[in-house]
Amino acid sequence: MKLLVQPGDGISALVKGINRAKTSVEIVVFRFDRVEIETALTEAVHRGVRVHALIAYTNRGGEKNLRQLEARLLAAGVTVARTDDDLTRYHAKYFLIDRRELFLLAFNYTYMDIERSRSFAVITTNRRLVQEAARLFESDTKRQPYVAGLSSFVVSPANARKQLSAFIKGAKKKLLIYDPKITDPDMIRLLEERAKAGVEIRIIGRLTKRSPNLEARKLTGMRLHTRTMVRDDRHVFVGSQSLRELELDARREVGVIFIDKKIAERVIDVFEEDWAKIEEARKRDAAGEAIKVGKVAKKVAKVVAKGLPSVAPVVEMTIKEVAGPEHSVELNSAEVQATVREAVKEAVQQVVEEAIDEEALEPK
Repeated sequence: MKLLVQPGDGISALVKGINRAKTSVEIVVFRFDRVEIETALTEAVHRGVRVHALIAYTNRGGEKNLRQLEARLLAAGVTVARTDDDLTRYHAKYFLIDRRELFLLAFNYTYMDIERSRSFAVITTNRRLVQEAARLFESDTKRQPYVAGLSSFVVSPANARKQLSAFIKGAKKKLLIYDPKITDPDMIRLLEERAKAGVEIRIIGRLTKRSPNLEARKLTGMRLHTRTMVRDDRHVFVGSQSLRELELDARREVGVIFIDKKIAERVIDVFEEDWAKIEEARKRDAAGEAIKVGKVAKKVAKVVAKGLPSVAPVVEMTIKEVAGPEHSVELNSAEVQATVREAVKEAVQQVVEEAIDEEALEPK
C-alpha cells in the first residue's frame, strides 16, 4: 500500500498508473481539469486498453465542464457512463487498473486539489479491496443497488455511518482528524465520549458545535480537501466523506480503513507539521491583535484626556476645604493638568483594553 500526499506528490503517480494499464482502466470522475490524465486515458485507448469512465451527473457549478469532458472522452474512444440521480451527489474519486490496482483518492483530478490543497490518496493491490471497488463500479455504471460487502471499504450511504462510528469508538489513546466540516450530531457525540474517556482528539478543519472537550483548528496556508483519520498511531481512514449527515447518508462517497504503521506515521508527521503551522499563525494573530487593542486603547484615552476641563481650580478649592483658608498652596496649573491627564489616560487605556479582551472571550 502506498500513500500520496498533496500538495507535494503531484500528478505523476496517477499518470504512471494509467500508463501501465494493459487491459482496463475504470475511472470515477466528480471534477476534472487535468490534461495529463485525459491524455493518459486517450493514449491507453490507442494501445488497446479498455477505458471506462463513470462521470457524475452533476457537481456544483461544473455540469457544463462534465458534459464537455464526456464528449471529448467519447470522441477518443472511451466508454462513458453517467451516474444516476438517485443520490444527492456522486462525490467518489477512484480508479482501477487492470482490476489489480486501486487508486482511492480524497481529492479530485483538478489543479486546485492536487497543487493547492492538503489531501491524500491510497494506492493498493489488496485483492479484496480491488474486488469490492470493482463491484461498486459495476453497480453504479449499471445503476443497480450496491450492498456493502467489505467492512474496510467504506461506502456512503451503504456502510459509512456504521464503519466510521466503529472507527471512532475504537480509539483508545489518540485520534487525529482532517475534516473540512464536522456537523453530524451522532458523530460529534461519539467524539465527545471518546474525549471524556481520555482520548486525545485533535481536528484540523471545522467543528460546527462548540465543545470544551474537542479541539479544532482551521488549516492555514492552503485549502483542506481530505477526509482522513489516524487512530492510535496504526489505524487509518482515507476517503471522500466528511462526518456530515449528508455525506454519510445521502451521497455516494468512498473511503478505505486499513492498518499500516508506516502510512500512519507519514500522515501523523504531516498532521503535526500542519498543526504546528496553525499554532504559529495563531500566535502571530494574537500578537497582532494585542498591538491593535493597545492602539485603540491609546487613541480612546488620548481623546478623553484631551477633552478634560482645567482641574487646577478644583484641586485648589479642595485643598482649602480640607486644610482651611489659612493654609495657602500655590499650584502650577499646567503641571497639575498634565499630571491629571496622564493619570486619566492610563486609567482609560486599561479599562478599554480589559473591555476588548472580555468581549473577545465572550462565546459567539
